[in-house]
Amino acid sequence: MRRRDFLQLDVFAERPGTGNPLAVVLDARDLDTAAMQAFANWTNLSETTFVLPPTDPSASYRVRIFTPRQELPFAGHPSVGTAHAVLEAGLARAVDGRLVQECGAGLLPLQVEGEGPARSIAVRAPRGRPRTPPAGHGAALDAALAGRLLGALAPALIDNGPQWWVVELADEAQVRTMAPDLAAITALTGHSGAVGLAVFGRAAPGSEHALAVRAFCPADGIPEDPVTGSANAAIAAWLQHNDALAGLGPRFLASQGREVGRDGRVHIHVDEDGEAWVGGCTQTVIRGSLDW
Repeated sequence: MRRRDFLQLDVFAERPGTGNPLAVVLDARDLDTAAMQAFANWTNLSETTFVLPPTDPSASYRVRIFTPRQELPFAGHPSVGTAHAVLEAGLARAVDGRLVQECGAGLLPLQVEGEGPARSIAVRAPRGRPRTPPAGHGAALDAALAGRLLGALAPALIDNGPQWWVVELADEAQVRTMAPDLAAITALTGHSGAVGLAVFGRAAPGSEHALAVRAFCPADGIPEDPVTGSANAAIAAWLQHNDALAGLGPRFLASQGREVGRDGRVHIHVDEDGEAWVGGCTQTVIRGSLDW
């Protein structure tokens, strides 16, 4: 058994102890899928990533992303955090402020600005597309929302690698005070093949952030995910699809994680092509070696 470098990070975090934790194994060349899944289950974090040499010459590196229970083709905070990790370890170099990540969802560009703890990295998420929910989803969705007051947009099932239920609530207070029925959310996501339920609400004028967001993934062993890049990208895609970015603009800040003690900040940009970018800062909390 050989040792390999290991990092634990806080992603979408301006200081350690906030954002969303991520485990990164920096050299996974001789680990098979079963070993990766077992380690991701052992870390018990929402995601663990494994860095590999790219198979495409245009990619800076390749990454595989695992929750405690399954592999994902794309996830936002693992993408941002892994880019931070490979830069810090010297495994890749940004060219003109750009990296290219190879993952299950294909080749995804990343933008890099700054250095060290203040470095900001953004990933262009796969384009979020509405999917037709399975028959009979209405009752499961109503149960999962537990009487919350809804916003103007209809709930939607958005596919941007994983599939997310995206639901606008009436305002930030409806998001902050939601007491999730985890059994009902598990039933909803299991019925529809979604990874989780993401709710969002607009903040009051003058707030530092534009949206408050919460994301629940109990079927994956994650009752509430602290800060979720793919969910925020799915929300941005649904807003853009409905021409509902008015008042937010193409660049805005989402607040997620306060309810679980993690004050995460996600910077979101919808570019001129309608693509959603999600980004923020990452803090390295643990540097070490791994025997697995």
